Amino acid sequence: MIKARGVHHIAFSTADMKSQIEFFSDVLGMPLVAIFPMHGVPGGIHAFLEGSPECLISFVQLPAIAEIEIEYGKTHAGSGSLPSAPGTLQHLALVVDSDDELLALRDRIRSRGINVLGPIDHGMCRSMYFAGPEALSLEVATSDEAIDPKHWLDPEAAAEVGITKEMLERMAAPETFDRPAEPVPQPPYDPAKPHMLYPKPVYEKLLEMSDQQIWEAVSFTEPPVE
Repeated sequence: MIKARGVHHIAFSTADMKSQIEFFSDVLGMPLVAIFPMHGVPGGIHAFLEGSPECLISFVQLPAIAEIEIEYGKTHAGSGSLPSAPGTLQHLALVVDSDDELLALRDRIRSRGINVLGPIDHGMCRSMYFAGPEALSLEVATSDEAIDPKHWLDPEAAAEVGITKEMLERMAAPETFDRPAEPVPQPPYDPAKPHMLYPKPVYEKLLEMSDQQIWEAVSFTEPPVE
């Protein structure tokens, strides 16, 4: 079945790339694997730290970010139980392989002077909570096995957010998709659908371009260091 199978990387905005890299590298033990000028973005710096080869934490530093204030309840939640604006990251949960690793990482984090709450047992995982630079809300979790939908799909909770029983069943078993012999064409612009933010003339031009034209125009294949 064709599906997104996980996270390649999660990218955070930062006004202090050095502090973020220092925290994730020293406090959390995640090696820095890339830092380079952000492709096609003047003044941007992009960095990646490795949790595993297929799950990276990324930071983007742009000059304008330093001018945007952190506001709890809007830009940031402040903890794993508080609100932030729709579409923002409420908290980030990293993963370790065992309870022993969870406790070892707890002690590593505390040894750097960072307060940690937990672990606590959620049934589906055991987790601990702490804060990172620039008001990040962070968690580290471990599980013994994959989540069993039979025990964790609560129809009452689903109903509270407008999901019916039929919708819940469909969402738990998305329909399969087989790639057609010919590529699916770019659909017409529909303002009711989600869209990236570009100047309108630029976005319209991009949507008119073929996939090959996009590939040729904005691909950057060479690493910055030989």
